Amino acid sequence: MDAAFDIPTDIARTVLDPKAYGADTPVHDAFRWLRANNPLGVARLEGIEPTWLVTRHADILEISRQNDLFHSGDKSATFTTLEGDATVRAMTGGSPHLVRTLVQMDAPDHPKYRLLTQSWFLPQNIRKLEDDIREIARAHVDHMASLGGECDFVRDVALTFPLRVIMHILGVPQEDEPRMLKLTQELFSPSDPELARETDAVGGADSVEGLQATIADFFMYFKQITDARKAAPGDDLATVIANGKIDGEPISEFEAMSYYVIVATAGHDTTSSSTAGAIWGMCEYPDAFAKVKADPALIPGLVDEAIRWTTPVKHFMRSATADTEVGGRKIAKDDWLMLCYASGNRDEALFDEPDVFKPERSPNKHLAFGYGAHLCLGQHLAKMEMRILFEELMPRLNSLAFAGTPSRAEANFVGGPKRLPIRYEMT
Repeated sequence: MDAAFDIPTDIARTVLDPKAYGADTPVHDAFRWLRANNPLGVARLEGIEPTWLVTRHADILEISRQNDLFHSGDKSATFTTLEGDATVRAMTGGSPHLVRTLVQMDAPDHPKYRLLTQSWFLPQNIRKLEDDIREIARAHVDHMASLGGECDFVRDVALTFPLRVIMHILGVPQEDEPRMLKLTQELFSPSDPELARETDAVGGADSVEGLQATIADFFMYFKQITDARKAAPGDDLATVIANGKIDGEPISEFEAMSYYVIVATAGHDTTSSSTAGAIWGMCEYPDAFAKVKADPALIPGLVDEAIRWTTPVKHFMRSATADTEVGGRKIAKDDWLMLCYASGNRDEALFDEPDVFKPERSPNKHLAFGYGAHLCLGQHLAKMEMRILFEELMPRLNSLAFAGTPSRAEANFVGGPKRLPIRYEMT
């Protein structure tokens, strides 16, 4: 990595710091500087492997479409320190992964494992769930209406609505949903003192030991589900995973447990963040609320803009399998690259006024679901859930405003609104 491409220390530190994502403005200021001055540069900080920060939409696309050249599974698929990587490898016997989900896989395994559940998430199949999802959405809108014109939208609606949907699909009993929510928050926000798992391990809430304990709890829970679905298969996604086969052989318990974890966590947390992001955006930009209120045909646009503006998945990592070139920069074999989706989704080259929340934005070629072979399996479900919720909510919502200071999770991997106090009038 040519030192001429090094990123200023303060900019690199901001992009990698979970706290900067909680504050939001510093990280977007850093991304804006990078896109203008060093869009594919090297973060070289003490305690980390030198890392290319990929901040332009076009470069993220180019890397994402070349899955043979840029692998997800050879190194950690999410950013970590040298110490964190060494700890994980010591725990796993050399693997950089505490779990092995679709996110950590490359061909030939990735397409085979993706095919296991892919049919469940195709548009023609999730349409069968529309009535069930609408019933769940109406219950949440009714609950919001019962709260007297003020609520924390994250706590009272956004967290539980997609959670209920994905647990219904997965076959998890409703009484276990709070446990799934808590474990998800611990997994995705290990640096946030409010959401992280309490641990006495060295490194505190940010420790790999804490993440391992959370994953162990997930595995213990889903082992019971697996045993039950093997004994008595049902019509749910858990049955598909429990009885899944690759090349005619049952998938390993570790990979089955990992599969449950990605579906049970990513299947609701990202949608929760985007759903809250839509309300946050309409509070911050009242004209956006007025436009959607006046024209329900804008609801699909509201959904896509909320996903772009929030970008719940902030990054994934890739490593180069051979010497190559991207954006005029020479990338060497084994170089580590961070795909900065939160930056790509605000790229001025593609989005007019990228920091402004515009439900009417069209086209909206955001990267929030990734691109290429790793395109999010649940994207159609997520967008359908959000569309249905806002189809139920917007006709009844007559006014909307902040009722206090909102806040975001301190997380540089997956995160979004953590607290969203609002004041509203509903019919």
